[in-house]
Parts: sequence; C-alpha cells; structure tokens
Amino acid sequence: MVFLETKEVVKQYDAHLALNRVSIQVPEQKIFGLLGPNGAGKTTLIRIINRITAPDSGEVLFKNRPLAPDDIYNIGYLPEERGLYKKMKVGEQAVYLARLKGLSDAEAKKRLKVWFEKFDILSWWNKKLEELSKGMQQKIQFIITVVHEPELLIFDEPFSGFDPLNTELLKNEILDLKAKGKTIIFSTHNMASVEEICDEITLINRSEVVLSGDVAEIRMRHKKHIFKLQIENENLNIDPVFCEILETGNHFHTHWFRVRSLQHLSNSDFLSLLLQKNEILSFEEEIPSMNDIFIQTVTKNNRI
Repeated sequence: MVFLETKEVVKQYDAHLALNRVSIQVPEQKIFGLLGPNGAGKTTLIRIINRITAPDSGEVLFKNRPLAPDDIYNIGYLPEERGLYKKMKVGEQAVYLARLKGLSDAEAKKRLKVWFEKFDILSWWNKKLEELSKGMQQKIQFIITVVHEPELLIFDEPFSGFDPLNTELLKNEILDLKAKGKTIIFSTHNMASVEEICDEITLINRSEVVLSGDVAEIRMRHKKHIFKLQIENENLNIDPVFCEILETGNHFHTHWFRVRSLQHLSNSDFLSLLLQKNEILSFEEEIPSMNDIFIQTVTKNNRI
C-alpha cells in the first residue's frame, strides 16, 4: 500500500526550477530512500511534504487523500540543518518541542525520559545544548523527532556527526521503528546505508526523477554479467566466444580472475562451461553497489 505520494510536483524559485513534475510513491511501513546529488531538489520536496512550502502545481497525497494541515502532527522531521536552541537546557527544549507536536507536558516528560534513558543520556537533561558535542546534539534531535510517535518519519542525513558506534545505534533504532509499523523517508549521500536499510528508492537529479524502484531489483537490473572466480592453476582455460578475462591476480596458493560472460547465459550454464576445462574453487557474480549505480545514473543523466 502507498502511504505517501507526490504527483507531478513542480516548484520554481525565480529562474531556478527546483522540481520538475516529480512523482514518488512511499510504501507503507517501509524505508524509502530519497536520493540525489546536492541541489537535485530533495530538500525542496521534503519541505513540501512537511508543508513548510507549497508546490506551484501537482499534489501530495497522505494515505490516499490530499495532505491536510493537521497531518503535520503525524510527521516527524529530522532536517539536515539542525535547528535546536544552543542556550536552552536540553530537557526544557525537548519538552517544548514535543508539546508543539500535540503532547501534554506530563506525557512529553514521560516519553522523553524513556528515550533519554534508552540512549543513556538522562544526565544531560539540565545541560545547555551548547555544552554537548555535535553527536550528542544529534541524539537529542533524533529523540525530539520520534517522541510524538508519528506514522511518517523523515530523516535527512541522520548519521551526520556520528562515529561508527553511534551510527550503528541510530541505524538499529530506525530499523526498530520500521518493525513497529512506521513509514520512513530516508535521505542520505551514504549509499552503503541505503543498501543496508532501504527497501525502495527514488533518485532525483537536476530536479527530475531519474531512477526508482526496489533496491535489490535495481542492483540486479544494473549487473554487467561480471564474475570473480578462483582456481588452483595459473591459467584459466576459456572459450573467447562466451567469456573474456578482465583482471587476474594471486591469493596465497590460488589464482583469481574477474571475467565477463559474453553470451546471454544463466549463471549455472556459464559456470558449467567454465567447469568443462577448469577446476573452480569459488564462483561469485559481482552485483553493482548503489554507490556505483548512483554515480553511473547521475553521470549519464548529466550528459543528456
């Protein structure tokens, strides 16, 4: 089921066309990656979804109906540019912002203290934000984003400022939110994170959608029939009609080869042909990373 959808959204700022008929479909209870290079239009689209700005044309549907003003209470937004008050105490600020999302004072304090204890930061409650590191401030912002338990969460570069340990902590929290039924829009430049946690993605470049779909299917769609294999012998016996060697090397007492299948063969048929003349120790197809696909797609689109 589609939880949130944009249809033919257009946004123009003076001479700059920020979004050109952008349509996305965010599936319910999934993690949806909103990707693109700097200036592609991602932040503009996120601001439209949050009703911070309005589209010039097109529409946003929230649970199959037009997005309404009150829907903002059912959205949690963690922006890339953080906006907390540095001179204000952490706990006081968190309660204030939670109340803006519709929680009572008592309920806000109750939920916040559960999260602060979960992140082992309850001792920061009465500290000013400026006393905390960037990573600590990020934890506070994350808690404020999720504390009112919205159905839709939007995270824009959520791992910025985190070391690997805290990145893993936050990643697990995002996956846990998905397991609890939340729908998540995840915007990042870290393609490794996309592969780890995103179910589907849309890639925007130069204000337009240039790629979208299931992450696993996209990676399979972009494969180039390249394989890495190991044999004991120094020479790989191949028929140049169906196979070419791209690269070779040694690994301890074995030899590895990167090869490309030149015919439209299944993996099993290709392996069978190799086995006719070689003793294969290992055989693995190279599936392109989302980082490679991102670069390839954007570069190709920029040439058009």
